[in-house]
Amino acid sequence: MTSGPDIACIAGRSVQLGWRGGVAAALGISTGCLVHVSGGAIGLSALLAASSTAFAVVKWAGAAYLCFIGMMMLLSRAQASVSDAGGSTISLRRVFLQGALTNILNPKVALFFLAFLPQFVSADSEHKAAAFLLLGLIFVSNGTLWCLSVAAFAARAAHRVKRSGKTLIWINRALGGMFVYLGARIALLQAG
Repeated sequence: MTSGPDIACIAGRSVQLGWRGGVAAALGISTGCLVHVSGGAIGLSALLAASSTAFAVVKWAGAAYLCFIGMMMLLSRAQASVSDAGGSTISLRRVFLQGALTNILNPKVALFFLAFLPQFVSADSEHKAAAFLLLGLIFVSNGTLWCLSVAAFAARAAHRVKRSGKTLIWINRALGGMFVYLGARIALLQAG
């Protein structure tokens, strides 16, 4: 429920593309969470936490991706409220993939699942990976409901301001600036 790249992605796409864009971003982000939960269940998240090189690779890839999206939003024109910087219409598939990548390339999400979920798995359980997956699925399901709520709220709020092209440009620029800021924060993130 905290603000970050995921919520910014959902809100931004809801403002730009309406409810359907926000839903596509939310489902992409939930898919990214499922990747992290699966990685945690098989031990990839532990590798990310233990290896400073692996952490750095994911951190820099995530930071670069967020900064790239942010710069594209900052440099876009008025018609880019429903299209990309090149003027072509943004597909919901592309929005879904951007949401998934925004989440997958955020090492803080992997570390969160690695730190949070094991607390609820019994140390003497025979099926630790299955328990981790089940808890992860419950968490992602609840998170998806929250993300869909954010999409609905942002789309509804944006509907009122969509009549003003200048307002949309400034919203797009503000969101772009937020993505660049979040990318920089991830770049400065330390392992451990």
